[in-house]
Amino acid sequence: MPNTTKRPTRAAPIAPVAIPEQREPRGARRKRETRARLLDAALRLMAEKGMEGVAINEITEAADVGFGSFYNHFESKEAIYATLVDEVFEDFANMMDRLAAGLSDPAEVIAVAVRHTVLRAQQDPVWGRFLVREGFIPTHAMSRGLGQRLLRDIVNGIAAKRFVVADPFIGFLAVAGTVLCAIAAELNFVAPGAPAASVLKELGFSGENFPERTAAMLLQTLGLKRAEAEKIAARPLPVVEETVDAD
Repeated sequence: MPNTTKRPTRAAPIAPVAIPEQREPRGARRKRETRARLLDAALRLMAEKGMEGVAINEITEAADVGFGSFYNHFESKEAIYATLVDEVFEDFANMMDRLAAGLSDPAEVIAVAVRHTVLRAQQDPVWGRFLVREGFIPTHAMSRGLGQRLLRDIVNGIAAKRFVVADPFIGFLAVAGTVLCAIAAELNFVAPGAPAASVLKELGFSGENFPERTAAMLLQTLGLKRAEAEKIAARPLPVVEETVDAD
């Protein structure tokens, strides 16, 4: 007797469904772009004149944004200033931590941080001017961002007997102050087109390999021999992609 049981039929392959790319709503995009323009304008103005020397209407005019729109993003001038401080001091310091995550030598950690900081100021002079202006404020220099990490890294290096520093606090002041002065020198003397570049040449000084030379000198300040300091300061820089927060 023939088998009349029907064999299950194989279903036809299902064609992949195209998922439309989600587009950012126009209103959200405009809001994000407006906020970015306000922050950029505030950074440029406050890098030049400080927070106290800048009025909200100057920020909105420089950003080409209506005065009332400012308050859709920030409740006060102090609020936008605080956001800038977080971005300049905290976000960059977080990136430095990611860069140093694979480094075991405290001396290389310091060298990488110093070189990247000077290079960042070289590539973004407005950022550099803001850092120099705000870096000498005690609450920023010691308790936040770059200063806080620098003090931590110096203490770690002393504990590991990598640095020969009798006074960690004075060691921190020496390194932090030199970094800020190096950035100011980069912006005023070293960078192409710097306002006092001719003075550097008249004095017989060179701006070549400035970040590496700065790092090497600071490692010597912390107790390393010159040859080793220069070798560490010349190592290839680790690179890490900056993370972008989703809106």
